Amino acid sequence: MEENKKYFAVAITRTCGSGGGSYIGKKLAADYRIDVYDRKLLSLASEDSGINETIFANADENTKKTFLYRASRRVYNGETIPRESGNFLSDQRLFNYQAKVLQELLRHESYVCIGRAADFVLKDEPNVVSVYLDAPWEFRLKREMERQGISEQEAAKYIDRLDKYRSSYYVYHTGRMWKNPENYDLCLDTESLGLDNCVELIKKYVELKFGIGPNVKETL
Repeated sequence: MEENKKYFAVAITRTCGSGGGSYIGKKLAADYRIDVYDRKLLSLASEDSGINETIFANADENTKKTFLYRASRRVYNGETIPRESGNFLSDQRLFNYQAKVLQELLRHESYVCIGRAADFVLKDEPNVVSVYLDAPWEFRLKREMERQGISEQEAAKYIDRLDKYRSSYYVYHTGRMWKNPENYDLCLDTESLGLDNCVELIKKYVELKFGIGPNVKETL
């Protein structure tokens, strides 16, 4: 098999409160004995760019506090912004370096990525499974109330704010709609299936697509 098909990635996108992102991502990574990337990408992007990780982390956090993404789009096309650019420390720079890291990682290892529009970043790679996780509103509301120990009103506000951010972030960097099922290989309801069954279904899909089962590391 060609070298660029040696490794595989599972790109997970999730709505707030669906409960699947962290649990399912970590379970898949454990079963395949591979890494899971989310905020860890900040460290790798920092190393790749030479920018202090704290600066990247602040840029990442600041984007959640603005409505920047509603106003325009900066669809990722594979470029990185040069250091001399006045926009060097922007959210776009952060996204582009994370995308670069994800693409380069796939040349050297298999992994699971949670969020970061990884399905779009890796859309031209044949050895990627993209998964969208969602659940009915009442399920997500109850889950966040219990998880955070907050009221129904607070949970609703939290879910709405985070979902809007994730949707706007996705549209801004990809030009595509976040909840469009055409973007993903699998769209799963975490309430009706249950988290563990979602894990098993994703593993079965990986097995059917790549011929690889769990507990076998990087054998594509």
